[in-house]
Amino acid sequence: MRKAAPVEYVRVCTAHGAGFFYIPGTDTCLRVGGRARFEYQYTQQNTRNSSVSGYRGLGRLNIDARTSTPYGTLRAFVRFEIASRTGGYLKSGTQERYFNAFPGFGPDTTREGQKYVDIDKAFVQFAGITAGRAQSFFDFYAGDVEFFGAGIYSNANTNLLAYTATFGGGFSATISMEDPVYRRNPIFSQASTGPVGLTAGNAPQAQGGVNFVSGAIPLAFVGNAFIPGTTIPTSAIALDVGQRGYLPDFVGALRYDGAWGSAQAMAAVHEIRTGAYTGGAFSPIVGGAGVAGAAPIPDAAYGFAVGGGVKVNLPMLAPGDQIWLQGAYAQGAGSYTGVFNPPGQELNASGITNRFTVNQVDAVIDNQGRLNLTESWSVMAALLHYWTPEWRSAVFGTYGQVNYDPRLRTIAGGPAGITTTFTAAGAPAATSLAVNPNSSVLSSYDIFYGGGNLIWSPVRDLDIGVEVIYQRIWLPRTVADANRGGTAAVSGVGIGGTGRGTSFDDNIMARLRVQRDF
Repeated sequence: MRKAAPVEYVRVCTAHGAGFFYIPGTDTCLRVGGRARFEYQYTQQNTRNSSVSGYRGLGRLNIDARTSTPYGTLRAFVRFEIASRTGGYLKSGTQERYFNAFPGFGPDTTREGQKYVDIDKAFVQFAGITAGRAQSFFDFYAGDVEFFGAGIYSNANTNLLAYTATFGGGFSATISMEDPVYRRNPIFSQASTGPVGLTAGNAPQAQGGVNFVSGAIPLAFVGNAFIPGTTIPTSAIALDVGQRGYLPDFVGALRYDGAWGSAQAMAAVHEIRTGAYTGGAFSPIVGGAGVAGAAPIPDAAYGFAVGGGVKVNLPMLAPGDQIWLQGAYAQGAGSYTGVFNPPGQELNASGITNRFTVNQVDAVIDNQGRLNLTESWSVMAALLHYWTPEWRSAVFGTYGQVNYDPRLRTIAGGPAGITTTFTAAGAPAATSLAVNPNSSVLSSYDIFYGGGNLIWSPVRDLDIGVEVIYQRIWLPRTVADANRGGTAAVSGVGIGGTGRGTSFDDNIMARLRVQRDF
């Protein structure tokens, strides 16, 4: 009589922590985990065109495989996230622009529905090397105690190749080559500036085969002829400012981890490079056609960012309590300071509500074809406190500033044609020597994002909580308030006579979450 083959039972693996088991027939340990989440969000209504409610159902799957080798642990980690999201704010335009999500296309779902599918993490670690899709090594605090996670700090998953050297005593240093695509914010484009310059329906219809109205190719305009003795252009040609990739971002970090907490100093270099001219010419200050002629293609520019952060454990208050402090400064690398996070990244201009928009660009090309890097900085603080083992809460605040050179708002120093409006036929209709003072185009601004949450965990791995957020943008000038009928007058005088002005925009949001981790 034939004997049955012996059954190979799954064995618990204790070498790498709780939850691991041996894959049958191998010496590799595997841990499978994940998350299920429901969220409801309420946002104050700003216009009739916005939804106040949004919903999200999210699923996460984690797979962590580890094998002990003579060189240390060989690890592969993969995290998938899939979500169904509705509502104007839970639906993320940033994720669509970074090709992680796709929207609905029906008359009632175009602005409301979205499916989000992302390989959030997928990396290999071996002998100090990390290769794959992982959290940027620049990041320190990345929304660790928040629901929304859209504050003013660096928080980016990207493709990278890094090496970490461990020195002992809690110290380590990392050098990382990272994909720049997930760190890009646009170069200023006049094809979509909005209240002044070239706008859809009020601009030259085509130039060199490029449709200005659709804005499919972002365009900036560089002078190729000037009033003698000045930098005021009389003719300009269109430059494709969609960014090209030649060099990766290079990130370095020095970190300490100890019983009292953690600290990190970090730096990054980020390349900015445009395309070529699209052909054709127009006149930015007088009627008639522009003249044919060359203009210099801007040289590549290299932005940078530096930062530092510290996390301190506070067991003297309660087990698990922590405080975080962090700051960052950048030129031409706004993703590393996080100043563009609240309105949404990878946009030429956006806003918190519909009152006005601010430019969210890493660089601006002036009328002589030079790249001017945008300066930004940010600071943040967060506190996590456990009232009881079942109840905890966090408070947090983030603040940032975006600075554009004031000369970029003038016809002599800014992009060619920035102060000009156009007739339907494509001829300039009016010109001022400076951008309309009631327009927010290329205006510097301050931004705040902060709030707090309260979470109840009645049993292990179950969180039920609510979070409230307040965000605000300040401008150094009064601009037209589009929510109250304001328009920026072409002449640059007054608000336009059709509404009121404002120097700030703000918003309040609240989110309810039910989440089970496993």
